[in-house]
Amino acid sequence: MIMVEDRAPIVIPIRASGLSTFLTTMWSNQWALVLPVMTAFLFLLAWQAISVYGNISPTILPPPTMVLDQLTDNFPLIMKHTIPTTYETLLAFGVSIPLGIALAALMVYSTLTYQALYPNIVFFQLIPKIALAPLFIVWLGIGSPSRVTFSIFICFFPILVATAAGLQSVDMNMLRLCRSLRMSDWQILVRVRFPTSPPFIFSGMKVAVTLAIIGIVVGEFIASQRGLGYLILFASSRQQTDLALACIAVLCLVGLVLYGCVVLGEKVVMRLYGVR
Repeated sequence: MIMVEDRAPIVIPIRASGLSTFLTTMWSNQWALVLPVMTAFLFLLAWQAISVYGNISPTILPPPTMVLDQLTDNFPLIMKHTIPTTYETLLAFGVSIPLGIALAALMVYSTLTYQALYPNIVFFQLIPKIALAPLFIVWLGIGSPSRVTFSIFICFFPILVATAAGLQSVDMNMLRLCRSLRMSDWQILVRVRFPTSPPFIFSGMKVAVTLAIIGIVVGEFIASQRGLGYLILFASSRQQTDLALACIAVLCLVGLVLYGCVVLGEKVVMRLYGVR
């Protein structure tokens, strides 16, 4: 009698097809978008419930529906003050980018310049910024130059530090190879250091764009007759908390758009340099 030995079934692994991989990637991307939207919606829903059923005065905490009404009823007024705030933010951020990158390149190019400038720049950044804002008003007046200069003073530092870190992150073997080819410091800076530093530069820019808005709004709080900061201060003085929150919502939207532009620029530059 012949006995047939039982054997475990052979399992052959099957790779996921291209379609399933595409569907999985698409679902993960959608989930990354849906999750923050759901979180924000639940937050607004809880805010509405607390404001309505908690017997809280609208002066202290207006419900989101009241804020939305203010946003729609006073939309032309809010947009009128949004334009100068956005323009000054873009101007300050635009100036801080070449300023931070140029100073970082200069400090990496020259050790003497690094030793002379970097400690002093760090020292000035350790000073509380809000304490210096009134001085910029005294020095430059109540107009746009004082707010833009104050915003540049705040937001160029992250770009400077991030760019300097990126320029110094080059592999030492690559630098030795460049030295063996008798490349000058300037050639190494332009052809080797800069092409490897965009991820660092854009990391600093993401921080700087938010600080640029803060600098402009703080300047509008102190001395200004236009801008979202002025409108927030004006609404708060009249206990119109719903209008102040509507202006803050617009500020958040402006900041989100500017941050998205920086992220989009980062993707374009990374593709040009072949960095993933």
